[in-house]
Amino acid sequence: MRQVQSRKLSDDIMEQLESMILEGRLLAGQKLPSERALAEQFAVSRPSVREAIQKLEAKNMLERKQGGGTFVKPRLNELITDPLLLLLSDKPEMQFDLLEFRHALEGMAAYYAALRGQPEDYQALESALDALPVGSNSADKSQEAMALVNFYLTMANAAHNMVLQHVMRSLQSMLQDNIQRNLEVLAKHTDVEQNINRQRRNIVQAILAGDPEQARKASNEHLAYIEDTLLNINRQDMRMQRALRRIEVN
Repeated sequence: MRQVQSRKLSDDIMEQLESMILEGRLLAGQKLPSERALAEQFAVSRPSVREAIQKLEAKNMLERKQGGGTFVKPRLNELITDPLLLLLSDKPEMQFDLLEFRHALEGMAAYYAALRGQPEDYQALESALDALPVGSNSADKSQEAMALVNFYLTMANAAHNMVLQHVMRSLQSMLQDNIQRNLEVLAKHTDVEQNINRQRRNIVQAILAGDPEQARKASNEHLAYIEDTLLNINRQDMRMQRALRRIEVN
């Protein structure tokens, strides 16, 4: 009869750290707390923490820098986002492809946030919504885009789906670029901002009400409105350009 091998404490610590990375509580490129701090956090010995870190290094999830500490490796983010960001910058029309993709991602996040969210998730989501700039006339929309990305990531966290959280975080820079570009175009139309702010609040209200279908519907209506508005603005710009060319010819 084969003897059952007892599970090592370092395996439990490794799994907890791995979950923190996959759930986005430890971000790509982020420095880990010291071994002493982790030992205190997990109420274990430093050798057990050290062994857990070594196992994650072997799995290519962490990297140790001489004299600098231990960091989460930025593997997935770079592999996914770098080629897509290049493609998006070369082909502006691809921004609409990303908007379509966001329908699936954010609709799913809203649905499962309404289905599985906990009181602390709802509090974080309301705080993220309240932190969004209102009536910002600044030409630099980068800060507003960052706040919006945080809002959508908070919604993804409330969904309690590890794969969804990781995909959203790995696409973070690409989402921020897309949102910033959209904001710069939409800023020319003051009535649009009020509609968009109301739509985001509708999403949160559906989530807080625990209505998954309504939350997904509100998210899809929000993105469809942005897409339609951007398309209309593009058509107006094209008509204006044609009119100016005719004037120049005459």
